Amino acid sequence: MNQNRNVLLVAHTGRADAVAACTQVIQQLVAAGLVPVMTPEQLVEIDEFLTANNQSRDVLTVVKELGVVIAEADLELVMVLGGDGTILKAAEIVRETSTPLMGINLGHVGFLAESERAGLSNAVERVVARDYVVKERLTVDVRVLVAGKEVYRSWALNEATVEKSAAEKMLEVVLEIDSRPLSTFGCDGVIMATPTGSTAYAFSAGGPVVWPGVEAILMVPLSAHALFARPLVVSPSSLVAVEVLERSAGTGVLWCDGRRTHDLPVGARVEVRRSDKPVRLARLRIGPFTDRLVNKFSLPVAGWRGPVEPDK
Repeated sequence: MNQNRNVLLVAHTGRADAVAACTQVIQQLVAAGLVPVMTPEQLVEIDEFLTANNQSRDVLTVVKELGVVIAEADLELVMVLGGDGTILKAAEIVRETSTPLMGINLGHVGFLAESERAGLSNAVERVVARDYVVKERLTVDVRVLVAGKEVYRSWALNEATVEKSAAEKMLEVVLEIDSRPLSTFGCDGVIMATPTGSTAYAFSAGGPVVWPGVEAILMVPLSAHALFARPLVVSPSSLVAVEVLERSAGTGVLWCDGRRTHDLPVGARVEVRRSDKPVRLARLRIGPFTDRLVNKFSLPVAGWRGPVEPDK
């Protein structure tokens, strides 16, 4: 049995601060007796970055390659150094395992991240001590059907989005909930999001913020030409679907988490349902989601007094 404590590192290899953070984590993990692991692609990218910037590559000699030396099942944790996009990439790498992810925010809002750059050393110490908790986030399975035949299958942590493929041509769609039609309209697209994705693309499109503890699926129309085109929140057990109507002026495109894509011809059908594989996020602290919203969006709360105890 493999007794090594293997930690996969996934970094935004195009940013100097992320590469610097990655080399720091490698050194700190090795000093604590843990094994840093990276994919072959990331190893090459970081090696090239260090070489191009005349920096020492010696730190990479202790890193093991994922899939060459060890199997994914041997991973204890994934530490992600970057923004939410990098976390989505890491979730894709370990999709078939239950390995939890811990994000260190080096981007902008970084809603999925657990810690900021200033807390990196402490985060590694907590990993070494196994001083963290793991929370599950709902994900969705996505499939595309054409003429009743499945032609594509994927998944999403944040959202699956049906969008028009040409800027000048509107997409005509029909929404369906639990095998019943709801409404047809012309639009730029439709977002089908998880509670995690409610603070991502769906939020920018005017959708509601859904607390992570609420299990649901969101449907948020994009620039719909219709009287009834409000964001919808449906049961997590519901099957939601979007069909590109035959009368549509143009074709569409499916995006899953902004990373995986598939073209949608006229007549295509996109089905989204809850997946039986959640994404697991490692948390260093358990606090109210309200506080995360306030901190990430810099919301004004000056003047709040909180509950007042009655005079005795």
